[in-house]
Amino acid sequence: KLGEPLCWCAALCVLPSVFADAEDASLLGGWQDVWLFRLFLNVLGYATIIIPGYFLISYFKRINYLETGRGLCFPVIKTCVFGNESKTGLLDDASPAARNESESSSSAPQAVKLFFCAAGLQASYLTWGVLQERVMTRSYGATEVEGSGERFRDSQFLVFMNRILALTVSGLWCVLFKQPRHGAPMYKYSFASLSNILSSWCQYEALKYISFPTQVLAKASKVIPVMLMGKIVSRKSYEYWEYLTAVLISLGVSMFLLSSSTGKHSSTVTTFSGVVILGGYIVFDSFTSNWQDNLFKYKMSSVQMMFGVNLFSCLFTVGSLLEQGAFFDSLAFMMRHSEFTMHAVLLSVCSAFGQLFIFYTISQFGAAVFTIIMTLRQAIAILLSCFLYGHAVTLVGGLGVAVVFLALFLRIYARSRVKKSSNRAAQTPVQKV
Repeated sequence: KLGEPLCWCAALCVLPSVFADAEDASLLGGWQDVWLFRLFLNVLGYATIIIPGYFLISYFKRINYLETGRGLCFPVIKTCVFGNESKTGLLDDASPAARNESESSSSAPQAVKLFFCAAGLQASYLTWGVLQERVMTRSYGATEVEGSGERFRDSQFLVFMNRILALTVSGLWCVLFKQPRHGAPMYKYSFASLSNILSSWCQYEALKYISFPTQVLAKASKVIPVMLMGKIVSRKSYEYWEYLTAVLISLGVSMFLLSSSTGKHSSTVTTFSGVVILGGYIVFDSFTSNWQDNLFKYKMSSVQMMFGVNLFSCLFTVGSLLEQGAFFDSLAFMMRHSEFTMHAVLLSVCSAFGQLFIFYTISQFGAAVFTIIMTLRQAIAILLSCFLYGHAVTLVGGLGVAVVFLALFLRIYARSRVKKSSNRAAQTPVQKV
């Protein structure tokens, strides 16, 4: 009963910003261009798949199909609904044994391997970031005679493009390389898939309202709501350095946003809609990672996780696109603009292979090295975006960016020190009296 008034209050808070942005003719040309309405249509499309699926799964469980079922469909239904319900120990590509083995090898091959991982991650995600901003904020087909051209507006189609290629790459990987026997019921991937689709949609959609540097900084500062939720919901306690770095991140982001909002360059103006959409991205992305952690209790590899999540992502997005009639509209846009086709394909390639580089880097060097590489990538991405697309960043804004990344590196350093001291304490022999 309490949830209903809260939902109405949230809707009343969001709707004024939606209608205010609807007055901007450069962005919106009708209801189809209001981001909240597009989100509603997308979720409605997903519901047409999720609701029948829910009733089917409930039916098979209610009739105890695992015991009574037989025939050609039995293996498929068993895999999708029941799986191998016995959970096993966490199997992750980042096994300590694999890392210890790689650490014990000679330094030269390790340095080459580290350079390969860092270069692959930087090339994949820097290119992905540049193309993401190009596709969502610039026009295609602009000529001196015809004018400014047309923009591509359907973020969901870009999510589908990314997921279909990631599904293909992960499927081929599973076929070519030996994987552990799969145990999780397939339908459980749909939860992470749905939140992953929505977080990706928010990521693309936000670029219509805020600048790319603002988006990167907001993603870097998601540690703040995570800590707040941990304190309120789980009553977790944090170290002093975690509070310090959270305050520094808040200070740096505030400096950047306040300096950008007073700037004269239109691309740095942050709208309330952009902030709301970014908030949605942080919420959905946090749920995705937590649900995937829960799924890893089953015996599976990271590539199997990638395949399962992307399989449902393709199903949800293509269903929603077809129901809205947006799938063929997007294909028509690709036919009209070959440059967009090249950008969309390259965007998907960078996304798919970037995920493989993530798995490989963590398996070889651990999460700490991976976090350092990706934090550097975020800093370089901001500089690259400002250079290529002319975002105006004031001295105060630049100082704010520096404060954010200083805080992020302090977190990495402090966490590694804490981990080393705890490992040293665990290895200290206890003398028997």
